[in-house]
Amino acid sequence: MSIKLGLGATIVSVVCAYAPRPGCTEKEKDTFWEEMDQELEIISARERVIMGGDLNGHLGISREGIKRVHGGWGVGERNDGGERVIDFAVTFDLAMINTFFEKKINKLITYRSVAGRAR
Repeated sequence: MSIKLGLGATIVSVVCAYAPRPGCTEKEKDTFWEEMDQELEIISARERVIMGGDLNGHLGISREGIKRVHGGWGVGERNDGGERVIDFAVTFDLAMINTFFEKKINKLITYRSVAGRAR
């Protein structure tokens, strides 16, 4: 879902997205990323894009080969979901802003899934 805002001579497209969680099927995840590709492909290159939401991927700390989109302040190791987020960011030249500044340790992870854990 997106909305366009006219700010003077600048058009800003604000995109809100919540990717399927890790327990969802690969088909659901593929469908989500295909729809995200379609959403961004219709945005003009002259427009600015702000994207918020939860893309359900761990980006990791490594930024080798992706310094334009990853600031190096991720957490742990990149997972499959993180790879998809990185690929998406590189494809559409989007910076993952939350990786460009250091955060307090207690703010690095705001939610941990308990799916699959014994209770």
